[in-house]
Amino acid sequence: MSSKVVAITGGFGILGEAVCRAAQGAGWTVVAIDRAGAPRDSFPDGVDARGGVDLTDAGAAADLFNAIVKQHDRLDALLNIAGGFRWETLEDGNLDSWDFLYTINVKTAATACKMALPYLKAAPAGRIVNVGAAGALKAGMGMGAYAASKSGVMRLTEALAEELKSTNVTVNAVLPTIIDTPQNRADMPDADPGDWVVPEDLASVMLYLASDAARAVTGALVPVTGKV
Repeated sequence: MSSKVVAITGGFGILGEAVCRAAQGAGWTVVAIDRAGAPRDSFPDGVDARGGVDLTDAGAAADLFNAIVKQHDRLDALLNIAGGFRWETLEDGNLDSWDFLYTINVKTAATACKMALPYLKAAPAGRIVNVGAAGALKAGMGMGAYAASKSGVMRLTEALAEELKSTNVTVNAVLPTIIDTPQNRADMPDADPGDWVVPEDLASVMLYLASDAARAVTGALVPVTGKV
């Protein structure tokens, strides 16, 4: 995997940072993309951090990937982590949440994939890895808008994998349950985080799917569920 270039959307978040570290450890050149203006103080040195990026803007996304390839000469993998979560029932919630979650979960992934695709097809072995959700397989109460958006990411993954079967690009997704983050611990103080998915473990699965070893895997939705 030495000398390969990976772009990671949502790269400044908890999972994004873990994936950046894992990719660096594997010898990748890492480009972290995020809507936030700057990463946290704990962010790893040596990562090409590109903040303030709106991945719902097709023109801005096209310019971004063009700039990445201009600087690093190639793009081998795109790992789409950008997204978000809301829990709310339909009765008491806001219908705007459905549009909001579609935009930040599905549209960002679709836009990034489309704009990165010419460069990934030019790579010896292009890789796309998206983040779906195990909770989108069967939605629980309050999970309707979120599950619908993550189901959209999963359908995007399957459709794009079929679209690209005649090329060198594979497309897969991971389906985590609850990720062990400070925010989730604060939101669920009575839960046992030992049952959750550690960000570094999820990062390892994503890096495998982005590796040469996973060349025979495409269109897969890989559960990464911990003990939940």
